[in-house]
Amino acid sequence: MATGFSGILADSMGKVLFLSLLCGVLAVFGVSMVNADDPYRNVMRVYVVPSDSKGLILETWKKENCWNGIKQRKNSWQDGVLGTNCPIPPNSNYTYKFQTKDQIGTFTYFPSTLLHRALEDITGIFRLRKISSPSRWSAHKWPDSSTFSGDQGKTYMFRISNVGLSTSLNFRIQGHTMKLVEVEGSHTVQNIYDSLDVHVGQSAAVLVTLNQPPKDYYIVASTRFTKQVLTATAVLRYTNSKAPASGPLPAPPTGQFHWSMRHVRTYRWNLTASAARPNPQGSFHYGKIIPKKTIVLANSAPLINGKKRYAVNRVSYVNPDTPLKLADYFNIPGVFSVDSIQSLPSGGPAYVATSVIPASLHDFVEVVFQNNEYAMQSWHLDGYDFWVVGYGNGQWTPAKRRSYNLVDAITRHTAQVYPNSWTAILISLDNQGMWNMRSALWERQYLGQQLYLRVWTPVHSLANEYDIPSNALLCGKAAGQHP
Repeated sequence: MATGFSGILADSMGKVLFLSLLCGVLAVFGVSMVNADDPYRNVMRVYVVPSDSKGLILETWKKENCWNGIKQRKNSWQDGVLGTNCPIPPNSNYTYKFQTKDQIGTFTYFPSTLLHRALEDITGIFRLRKISSPSRWSAHKWPDSSTFSGDQGKTYMFRISNVGLSTSLNFRIQGHTMKLVEVEGSHTVQNIYDSLDVHVGQSAAVLVTLNQPPKDYYIVASTRFTKQVLTATAVLRYTNSKAPASGPLPAPPTGQFHWSMRHVRTYRWNLTASAARPNPQGSFHYGKIIPKKTIVLANSAPLINGKKRYAVNRVSYVNPDTPLKLADYFNIPGVFSVDSIQSLPSGGPAYVATSVIPASLHDFVEVVFQNNEYAMQSWHLDGYDFWVVGYGNGQWTPAKRRSYNLVDAITRHTAQVYPNSWTAILISLDNQGMWNMRSALWERQYLGQQLYLRVWTPVHSLANEYDIPSNALLCGKAAGQHP
């Protein structure tokens, strides 16, 4: 496995300076399975195009790209996964156009086809922040670095993302505490931590005040819940440093899964922050709504036809030649079926299928991720933030709802599930489209631990969903169709 840091001092606002950090933990097996001569390994070009007061349009020239955490409001056409978009052919390009209305925070992007995500130079981090007016935003990609310099007495923001393939990490800075201020665009109660667990696909932002004697200090990211602990280091350097970093590296938490679960339960939504929210008009409060539907998703690692696969509710997902979104739009039969997967676990042998769960626009649903394996899980949903209301050990039952946080749970797009445990989320399905729900652990996603959520209404309206883009690629059974 390999680990690394990248970052650069990006901007300043008063006395608080923003410093961005990218932490990656990449599995060797993933790297070894990718052709080094991949034709898509191009330099990323990001164009920030000012729009009206509703946000920005971000145009990106890249291969099939997944925008991890971007909601793609009314626009799953731009989601960049194989269920919504055709792969971009070699030696060509595609322009994604989407708005980032009501979103701020730290997000990542990566290629979504096969195991191309394992290539570090085409996976990255970008930041959306409101500068001074609703129509001015910024997006950045940062170069490599291993030393971060700062002035004594000033406070810096570190943005931390786990863009790895399979391994949770713990982040800490020698001699310094961290004030958590944001998790995946959700402003948090500003608790103080010595270290943070960051699971695959997750991001967080912390404030660090340089209030120690002027010298260099170690920045450390180490793997969690692995037999062999791998460690990557960088250096935090005071500009008036008197000595190099020295002494033992700051130790990781002594606790394992139980410590980590108790730790994440302290993350709370900052209800007094003036910031974008999933319901910016304040028209409802998530804890007072009775879900219309409960979906329980149990992951497994079965053998199917003698080969190891990963499955959800016994179904191991396979990509059809035609993206689901195109099949849905053009009414092409035989690509997917909305009864291919059950919304609750059941007994029986596992099988392969193109699994889609139907849902109605504006439904409010409860989803429980049930992990019956002795392995960490990390689940992501495209197109949405969701409230993470509960974590628990063993089997989930309806009685576990008594332990839910229905007041100030944070919203995020990726939630961890501990071994032999469950995690519960609540989602307001206000974004029409075909949305990928997947394991953020890329081996598991690649071998079937994913599905699609079809959020639909029979009423065709641009208020609910944009029309197919004029530059949409058409492939499979959709080839030759006319938008």
